[in-house]
Amino acid sequence: MHLPQNGIINISGKCLKLIKIPFTLGKTIPFALGKNSVYLNYSTAILLYLSRKYNTPDHWYPSDIQKRAQVDEYLSWHHANIRANAPKTMWIKVLIPLFTGQPLPSEKLQEVMEGLSTSLKQFEERFLQDKAFIIGSEISLADLVAIVELMQPVGVGCDIFEDRPRLMEWRRRVEDAVGKELFFQAHEMILSVKELSNIQIDPQLKEQLAPVLMKMLK
Repeated sequence: MHLPQNGIINISGKCLKLIKIPFTLGKTIPFALGKNSVYLNYSTAILLYLSRKYNTPDHWYPSDIQKRAQVDEYLSWHHANIRANAPKTMWIKVLIPLFTGQPLPSEKLQEVMEGLSTSLKQFEERFLQDKAFIIGSEISLADLVAIVELMQPVGVGCDIFEDRPRLMEWRRRVEDAVGKELFFQAHEMILSVKELSNIQIDPQLKEQLAPVLMKMLK
């Protein structure tokens, strides 16, 4: 998410406020690589860096060049498809009404859901097919990147897994591979995002973030 000025959103009790931090030119939260003042700006690059630095099990980002290419292909496709559609459900149903004080027309949600349905169809037919996971029999970073986006509609009451048995079975396999406790711990904030509708908002944050959120839907 791109940020207003120098800050991140902090949830403290029942209040949202802005905390000042340094950030990159692209207004993304930086990730420092050691002590050399080298920063990464984007989540996919950070994941790949961590998988190499900490010598994670090979299935996450395989050393086999063909399997790795499959992960890379999904990650390249993901940003303009799943990521471009799934998070917007959260903006439309919770965050934009929270910061603007007004709900968006139902037609806007329908438009986003139609785009997401198209992406999900492509995801199932092109990437998942009849495999257990995106690149085959083992979970990879591609599955992690996909699931975290697809849980966002679930968090606001849009169960995209319902009536999609192949997608539902894939989700269950991801849960089992990660571990159910860790899976739901990682998605705890996403799955409780509707509770934000009852919290107080720092006026400065409300003023700065409302136009940013509106631009995200254009």
